[in-house]
Amino acid sequence: MAHYITSVSTPLSPEEAFAYMADVRHFAEWDPGVTRAVRVTGDGQSVGSAYDLTVKAGGTTVMRYVVKAYEAPRRVFLVSRTTFFVSEDEIRVTPVGTGSVVTYDAILTLRGPLGLLDPLLRVAFRRIGDRAAAGMRKALRGTEVVA
Repeated sequence: MAHYITSVSTPLSPEEAFAYMADVRHFAEWDPGVTRAVRVTGDGQSVGSAYDLTVKAGGTTVMRYVVKAYEAPRRVFLVSRTTFFVSEDEIRVTPVGTGSVVTYDAILTLRGPLGLLDPLLRVAFRRIGDRAAAGMRKALRGTEVVA
């Protein structure tokens, strides 16, 4: 299992930050690993909505993310299941003063015997996550929150 978590302090209100981050179609704007993001079912604001993300990961692949929890303006939880792994992504927004803090928490779990490759996955996932976090800070006009 590989885990990546980052938090960004942004001047955006919780409602603005949530609206931007919870609309998964925006992922292609801030995550350099995502080349295309399309909503394929649902309204995007309810459980069961689904998005196809075209990602660069040793080639190009399409991952279908399904919204499992949607609690505006504070939390959205998405899951993608492929033949090789499960990706669980949670976005949380916390009000802070007139702005907010956005936390992106992602867990990538290799399936079956591929789990033996977890140490390599952790290293690669850290690099992928760092690039996405930089894009997220830019999109939210924010700064990294250091724990």
